[in-house]
Amino acid sequence: MKTAESATIAQDIRDRLIAEPEVILEDRDLMKALIAANERAMGTNIVDLRGIAMERLEARLDRLEDTHRSVIAAAYENLAGTNQVHRAILRMLDPVGFEDFVKNLAGEVAEILRVDCVRLVLETVQPGHDTTLDRLGEVLCVAEPGFVDTYMTGGRLVQTRPVVLRQTLPDTDSIYGDSGDWIRSEAALRLDLGRGRLPGMLALGAEDPHHFRANQGTDLLTFFGGVFERAMRRWLA
Repeated sequence: MKTAESATIAQDIRDRLIAEPEVILEDRDLMKALIAANERAMGTNIVDLRGIAMERLEARLDRLEDTHRSVIAAAYENLAGTNQVHRAILRMLDPVGFEDFVKNLAGEVAEILRVDCVRLVLETVQPGHDTTLDRLGEVLCVAEPGFVDTYMTGGRLVQTRPVVLRQTLPDTDSIYGDSGDWIRSEAALRLDLGRGRLPGMLALGAEDPHHFRANQGTDLLTFFGGVFERAMRRWLA
């Protein structure tokens, strides 16, 4: 009685597998068990080249799946970064006055970009203190001609790049002030403010030393800097 019942159950399973063989093919653990059983049935004196080939294919499949997951993760990260920069640009362009435009950088724009400190550096040849700086707070800094290139290159005789990402910061107090004590990474964006004007720089500082790293892509920040410098040209005009 028990044997007949077992045979009936086995026949049901057999019929289902014949009708839907992909059930086995898509189950990796079951396939491994079947291959192992086949190797045991052949004995130890037979080299199963097909089994070896399947093991290599399986290893290759694992590597492809890891690569696939990495590509998808990078795509999502890039999409999130793109949306973040777009939202920051839209918020940056909202103010209708220069004072609000500058102050907004250290407010909602900084929050959207997830940075802890924002500084706008403008080179000038005019000596003396400008009362405009008092109204704009710590966001706007003025510097002598040549400061931007020296700061972005770290004083080295190399060509200045549009965007510099780094963790080791030279002379941070000169633009971040007291905040320079806890800024551990930054993005420095060189600004072309138009013909006949000295260059500027937008510095985004973060307390997290891994927020900005030299091996990160700069395409999105280059785009953000391009929009920012065009907005600055409008205000300066």
